Amino acid sequence: MPIIKSAKKAARQAVKRTAHNNQIKKSIKAALKAFKAKPTAENLSKAQSEYDKAAKKGLIKKNTASRRKAGLVKIAKAANVKPATAKKAAKSVEKAPVAKKAVAKKTTTTKATAKKTTAKTAAKKPAAKKTTAKKTTAKKA
Repeated sequence: MPIIKSAKKAARQAVKRTAHNNQIKKSIKAALKAFKAKPTAENLSKAQSEYDKAAKKGLIKKNTASRRKAGLVKIAKAANVKPATAKKAAKSVEKAPVAKKAVAKKTTTTKATAKKTTAKTAAKKPAAKKTTAKKTTAKKA
């Protein structure tokens, strides 16, 4: 049993994190079981989504999630299930307002960086000329 205050808090946090991680693992297993019982495009996307969430939260590594999702796709292809494409839904959403905001942000950042660079160059002393060294060598000869 921890005695130090910080160790007690760490123990409490570990209990909470373990419970949370177990809940995520159970949701992955449930989605996987549902997909294997009835392989449909909807169940496939739910299972893939669970793997993505777990990878995002750091419960499993990104490549592990990718590998498991690839296995799901193999099962789906064997069952003649076509995965639902999210690209069609994304294209229907208008992106023009977002693009205008991005352009406005770029111009403000370039102005800020331009101000920084001019301030830095103004603070620097001019470089010494190298032509003086050539003149001195010519006089010696």
